[in-house]
Amino acid sequence: MVAHAAKFQGQSALLSQELLAYYRQVSKSSLTVVDVETTGALGHNARVIEVSILQASLADGVEHQESYLINPKVKIPEFITGITGITPEMVYPSPPPEEIWPQCLPLLQTERTFTAHNLDFDYAFIRTEYKRLGTRFYKPPLQKLCTVILSRMLLADLPSRSLPNLIKHFKFDVSTSHRAEADTKACWLLAQRLLSQIQDEDDETLLKRFGQQWIRLQDAAKILNCRKEEAQQILETAEVESRLSYRQKLPMYRRWGVEQFYYEQQGEQQGQQMSLL
Repeated sequence: MVAHAAKFQGQSALLSQELLAYYRQVSKSSLTVVDVETTGALGHNARVIEVSILQASLADGVEHQESYLINPKVKIPEFITGITGITPEMVYPSPPPEEIWPQCLPLLQTERTFTAHNLDFDYAFIRTEYKRLGTRFYKPPLQKLCTVILSRMLLADLPSRSLPNLIKHFKFDVSTSHRAEADTKACWLLAQRLLSQIQDEDDETLLKRFGQQWIRLQDAAKILNCRKEEAQQILETAEVESRLSYRQKLPMYRRWGVEQFYYEQQGEQQGQQMSLL
C-alpha cells in the first residue's frame, strides 16, 4: 500500500515521495469521475439536482457516461438557477432521489478511483444522499482523487485552479460550466492531462514540480510534527518562501522549503541517536 490510509486523509500533509507513489498508482487505475449540481453549499441542508458519472482510464479513454436531473422536492434558489441554468421547470418532472441514487450505485461502488474537482464537496453530497436512503456509501482514501489538489501540485503558480479557469487555460472543448455533464467531462480531461504527465515524466522532474506547491500552515505543521504556532516560527526563521492565500489571507509555504527543513531535522535526530550508541 502506498501510504497508511488514515494518514492519507490529509494529502497535502504527506511528503512528496509518498504522493508521487500514490499518483503513479492512480495514473494506472480506472476512474469514476463525478460532478453534482446542488441547491446549496452544505449537504445536510441542500440537495443534489443533477449528477453526472463518467468512467474512463488513460489506457482506454472514456468508456461510459450517465447524467441525470433529479427532482429534489425542495425549492431551487434563484441564485442557483443563475449559476447553473437549472430551473424548477427542468427538474420537477424528473425522477426523485429514491429512484436515481439506487440506479447510480453500481457505477459509484466499483473499485475505480472516485474522482472529482474539489472532491470533498461532491463526495460529501453523495454520501449524504445515500445516507438519507439508508445506504452507506464510502470510498477509502487511496481510492479517491481530487483534481484540485493534483492541479495545485503540478500547476502551482496559476492564479486560479477553478474548473472554469482551467477549461480556459487548457482550451478544453466542453460546453458551459456548472452543468454536471460538462463539468464531469472537463474534470476527466484535466485528470487525463495531469495523470499523463505523472506517467510520462521522471521522478526527479515530478518531485521538483511537487516542491513548487503552496501548502497551508496546518499541513506544514503536520509534516514537521509540531503545533502551527511552532511551525510558523520555524519556517519564518528558516526563511522558507511564503505568501498569503488569495481569499483568506492565511500563510502558505513552498512545499520544497518545508520538506527540506523536515529532512534536515530528521538528519540531526539520526545523528544524535548515532552519537548515543
